[in-house]
Amino acid sequence: MQAGTKAAARDAQPEPDADLRWMRRALELAQTAAELGEVPVGAVVVLDGRAIGEGFNRPISNRDPTAHAEIVALRAAALALDNYRLTGATLYVTVEPCTMCAGALVHARIGRLVFGAPEPRAGAVVTTSQVLDNPGHNHRVDTTGGVLAAESGALLRTFFAARRADQARALKVKSADQARSLEKKSADQAPLAEQRGAVEARDTNLGEATES
Repeated sequence: MQAGTKAAARDAQPEPDADLRWMRRALELAQTAAELGEVPVGAVVVLDGRAIGEGFNRPISNRDPTAHAEIVALRAAALALDNYRLTGATLYVTVEPCTMCAGALVHARIGRLVFGAPEPRAGAVVTTSQVLDNPGHNHRVDTTGGVLAAESGALLRTFFAARRADQARALKVKSADQARSLEKKSADQAPLAEQRGAVEARDTNLGEATES
């Protein structure tokens, strides 16, 4: 193998330190999503050692069901290169992509995918399905999973635990408000009931007096 070919082969190999660096950046983006109330997933597209696109989950804030972290990052990268093909780029994402995002990697000609935590319900790369392995695709995406998976998983668990706690508090407040509303309604109706009772008693006394 010639020297130039060897150098190109080395450049094509994944670099563990680079994977950690870019996944940490993706985790920072995921934290931003969490602070905005979005499911904490972050993504970075890297080409030739530099980030050309970043994104985090924002379907709620963008009112866009396709605004997953990967899609947002791919769109930014395509604008940066002025090209919808991102040939040779690597996409780092904190959670295993869904079917939509995995398909987008193929269309964008992403060279390599690096993800953190597996997604047990909707992961479409290795968990529930293997979209990237479809023999009908005319492009292959190299995949590395489990990079900083513990950190990515912990971020998700913390987010959903906090959301469940918020929902429980909201339900508790709602129940308390309903109880207070019933108490007030009963209190407001009590004088009316007393008045009706007094009127009925008076009418009864008058009726008795008339009969006498």
